[in-house]
Amino acid sequence: QVQLVESGGGLVQPGGSLRLSCVASGINFSAYGVRWYRQASGKQRELVATITTGLNTNYAESVKGRFTISRDNTKNTVYLQMSSLKPEDTAVYYCNIILLAGPLWGQGIQVTVSS
Repeated sequence: QVQLVESGGGLVQPGGSLRLSCVASGINFSAYGVRWYRQASGKQRELVATITTGLNTNYAESVKGRFTISRDNTKNTVYLQMSSLKPEDTAVYYCNIILLAGPLWGQGIQVTVSS
């Protein structure tokens, strides 16, 4: 079954850290770039971070220096390490791969930053 499954979200205090994971199945994972998006309540989905097959990375300005995207092709997994979290990072986070057949999305994982 072709799917992406996110995990690792939850409630964290401002200034804290979380690591999100996204496990892919049913695809040749190493052949694709991967993106993390997020969508806060009442807002449009926004691109947070990208990692290419060659391990090049790119970040939204709002998370640069705080978030790190990485991948482990042996585990078909992409990670998003989030540090110095702020209340404005609260959102549902999604991983995404663009297949020839179209975009593949995970189910999303809630991250809440609150004291």
